[in-house]
Amino acid sequence: MRLIAELFEGLWIALDAIRANKLRSALTTLGIVVGIVTVSLMAAAIDGLNQAFIKSISAIGADVVFIEKFPWFNEEPWWKVRNRNDITQAHARALAKQSQHAEAVAAVTFSRRAVRYGDAIATSVTIVGTTEQGAIVDGLNLTEGRFLAAAEVEGARPVCVLGADVAANFFPYESPLGKRVRISDSTFEVVGVLTRRGTFLAMESLDNQVFIPITRFNQVVSWRPNVTIRVKVKDMKKIPEAREEFRGIMRKLRNVAPGDADDFAINEQQAFINMFHRVGGVIAAVGLFITGLSLFVGGIGIMNIMFVSVAERTKEIGLRKALGAKPRAILLQFLLEAALICLLGGLIGLGLAWGAAAGAASVLPMRISPMVVGLALGVSLVTGVIAGFLPAWRAAKMDPVEALRVE
Repeated sequence: MRLIAELFEGLWIALDAIRANKLRSALTTLGIVVGIVTVSLMAAAIDGLNQAFIKSISAIGADVVFIEKFPWFNEEPWWKVRNRNDITQAHARALAKQSQHAEAVAAVTFSRRAVRYGDAIATSVTIVGTTEQGAIVDGLNLTEGRFLAAAEVEGARPVCVLGADVAANFFPYESPLGKRVRISDSTFEVVGVLTRRGTFLAMESLDNQVFIPITRFNQVVSWRPNVTIRVKVKDMKKIPEAREEFRGIMRKLRNVAPGDADDFAINEQQAFINMFHRVGGVIAAVGLFITGLSLFVGGIGIMNIMFVSVAERTKEIGLRKALGAKPRAILLQFLLEAALICLLGGLIGLGLAWGAAAGAASVLPMRISPMVVGLALGVSLVTGVIAGFLPAWRAAKMDPVEALRVE
């Protein structure tokens, strides 16, 4: 009970001291404000980027494996990878027949082309050549019509499925079904419209796409496309086993001799996640270093001001001790004063960081979460306690007789 009473007493004395020196207290908080703004914005940016990344990367599909000529993050010499044989549609068909772990298999390729409807034109549209199982593999949903049929892929029919942006730009007030658009001087009938999917890694729009049969793609867009085999695995828990099965099938299909290295790459979502965590770790380390410097400077400022405060109130300290105050009570008084000054700086810094995050939200995904608030306030209090400890300890160890002699 006595400790609680000392805490409340020290708290009121600290508040009175801060109120009595408003300007000095405000200036003292500047270093802490800078540090808290830095740590809050850094944490908010990392948290926001992480949320946006997870949402974006989900477009790949955690249960989808990509078999390609090139690895996503290449560690081999570029000339060695460049000379690999191409992945083909025949590989995709054979893999679908032989695999026990594949739920759906699609051969996919893409290129950027202009798309026209009447006098309207959309440039840099991603033309995706795929098969009838592309909708299953990529998790595509439609607002109108249907996806490509097996017969249309087999017969290289001139049909297409529009992404949400392409459909909205060309057909804002009417249904696009049955209409005809032009791609590379060839006419395609619209059979479906996809639901809105957003962007991939905040760079590539997934709605500015048009899906056509890959066989038709070979005829009108590129006769030798770079094909990717996308495989949706039946059971996510068995992805490692599925990867090894796909590897064995592809080595057999591509006549890779025993002991030779694979001449293809098996990519999956985890590669992006690992790379993001590495980059995020570097960003966090740099941010923490800058934050640490700001808080160190702010802490030194707090310590200096608290030493000045102790020197100014030496007589008060001597009087309190003479009246029976224990060293612990004096220590708590000055620690609380330093902690309150830093907490005030933390609250101001949080307010500034919140405003900056709100202003930057349209450009960079930033989110001041409860965790960020707790982190900022916790860092403020810890900085105050650490910075105020030496001055408070000096005050607590004063001899009351010597303190009362000070003029």
